[in-house]
Amino acid sequence: MALVRYNPWQELNALERHINGLFGDTRVPSARFDRDFIRVPAAELQETDDAIHLKLELPGLEAKDLDIQVTQDAVHISGERKSQTKTENNGTTRSEFYYGKFQRVIPLSAKVQNTNVTADYKDGILNLILPKTEQEKNKVVKVNLEQPAA
Repeated sequence: MALVRYNPWQELNALERHINGLFGDTRVPSARFDRDFIRVPAAELQETDDAIHLKLELPGLEAKDLDIQVTQDAVHISGERKSQTKTENNGTTRSEFYYGKFQRVIPLSAKVQNTNVTADYKDGILNLILPKTEQEKNKVVKVNLEQPAA
């Protein structure tokens, strides 16, 4: 029989993994937890010198079901995935898909020209190109390297 060194943090780490598993997107939906749990689309932000590129994952939605509003410092997205399942009297349907309304506000790290936003929606992926304002493009911060007088 081998001796195993006791690690007091092992139980805490296991509990943390278990709790993260309950709230993670990879779990199988459960009726106990999904009643009040609102799902939001996954987002990916990439910032360049001229613009912010925002990508959102919206599978199963049509463009007409989305409402996108852009302010100078945030993107507001809302929509609804409608159920298309029809149940017959003799059969039972079990679905793990999420149907219903969602909304998400994504704050932006720089001010954008919300009148010049371009959007593309294809294969469930929404791509937004948010051009930065001229002030943000030309923003330069001077760094002072002088030593303070002692």
